[in-house]
Amino acid sequence: MPAAKFVPLIVGLGGTTRDGSSSEVALRFALKAAEKAGAETALLAGADLDLPMYAPEKPERSPGAEQLVSLLRRSHGVIITSPGYHGSISGLIKNALDYVEDMREDGDAYFEGRAVGCVACAYGWQATGSTLAALRSIVHALRGWPTPIGVAINTSQRIFDGEGNCLDAGVAKQLELMASQVVDFSRMRAASKANASA
Repeated sequence: MPAAKFVPLIVGLGGTTRDGSSSEVALRFALKAAEKAGAETALLAGADLDLPMYAPEKPERSPGAEQLVSLLRRSHGVIITSPGYHGSISGLIKNALDYVEDMREDGDAYFEGRAVGCVACAYGWQATGSTLAALRSIVHALRGWPTPIGVAINTSQRIFDGEGNCLDAGVAKQLELMASQVVDFSRMRAASKANASA
């Protein structure tokens, strides 16, 4: 399929158990930017990620965990947003990412061959930096390709309005660039695989 016609699936993971959290709103904004760049998107946020603790020795999976792994298997790229809790990612996001272990035997194991956009939201710059670094480190461990730009959002200021519009032009530009990098990488990899099999 020509790269221009290829429609990648970008899966977004993030937020908190509180509806409308800054990390969830940032994720929705980024996924809209991915759609404008020509991608199909799927959102797993908040309650969708409130899963049983990952237990590798137990093969049984909740419906929510099965949905998570199924979408990630089909994905061509991923966007993850996490709040900064005590200087790192939240337990909710970490537990969701632990389920990627179920993909270890896949042809593209874990996040192999997928661009992953990382966003950290925290009340202050110190926590945004350490949370973003932790998230990017986890993506590397899962064999993903963190996008060149990672987005740190300081929520000590009002960044989004009630409709999800970004009030900070700099943050909006970074989220849009990060989303476009995820989509562009997905297209480049699809074209590379098509050329290799031609």
